[in-house]
Amino acid sequence: MRFLNFTLMLSLIMLIVSCGDTQTDNTINKEILAKAQTYFKAIQSPISSGNEIENAKVKLGKILYFDKQLSKDGNISCNSCHNLNTFGVDNLATSPGDDGRFGTRNSPTVFNAALHTSQFWDGRAEDVEEQAGMPVTNPIEMAMPDEDFVIARISKSQLYGQLFAASYPEDESPINYKNLSNAIGAFERTLITESRFDKYLNGDATALTAEEADGLKSFISSGCVACHKNSLLGGDMFWKFGLFGNYWEHTKSELIDKGKAEVTNKDSDSYIFKVPSLRNIEKTGPYIHDGSVSDLGETIRIMGITQMNHKIEKE
Repeated sequence: MRFLNFTLMLSLIMLIVSCGDTQTDNTINKEILAKAQTYFKAIQSPISSGNEIENAKVKLGKILYFDKQLSKDGNISCNSCHNLNTFGVDNLATSPGDDGRFGTRNSPTVFNAALHTSQFWDGRAEDVEEQAGMPVTNPIEMAMPDEDFVIARISKSQLYGQLFAASYPEDESPINYKNLSNAIGAFERTLITESRFDKYLNGDATALTAEEADGLKSFISSGCVACHKNSLLGGDMFWKFGLFGNYWEHTKSELIDKGKAEVTNKDSDSYIFKVPSLRNIEKTGPYIHDGSVSDLGETIRIMGITQMNHKIEKE
């Protein structure tokens, strides 16, 4: 098996989440930067369109995102599982729904989710607009009986009447489920996070410390970039979890989740999951599709063994 420098690898992973400043080292090798630019792309925060209707949609979507009226008994909102104060997650293995029952998959961060090629671990939603409406009527999540029930409830609000009308002026009946999902998606599209890693990719070689640059070099040379690349370092492809052995033997998962096959019913899709983005990864644990691993370092070691047949150890 190939042994990799765990400490350097972890330093790179932790760097990806950092939105603040850090002490820089002007001796960072620019050759690493040049190589990194062939695998990764800088992310850019959205610029306000200045469009009055689009801005109204974002405002409406934000209010809906935090509104517990969207759950049957009023116990949870979108923000409950995707808390914006904790990097878009609740830091639980799996999340409790409106009635306290827990789902079977880890709630992924909402930050940068709009840039993913699809939504959910199994990709069953095409975009954040489609995804936004699905938990509301899911019996284990927000548990609303149906879409009509949701619309009937929020239609009683004078504020929503005004906000939907401003956001969808061409609709005769602007308060409808499609527009509800669309507005939440419009808000989520503003949740884009940049970091020092982006400054680095834009050409500032001093944006990383020497240790972080070495971690980046190790990250690339180890083969992690086969799945974790481009602007999100993931989020844009599907891959089998457990190329070298059964993943649950390493994660100690209580439930063996077949991934995409749960939706498609195809054996060929067994244990295939969307590759998670590494943006903000240090802050969004626990890890793996079922939240079965709490430690980031342990997650790195498991991925090395199961996906690359590499043994990554601390030095």
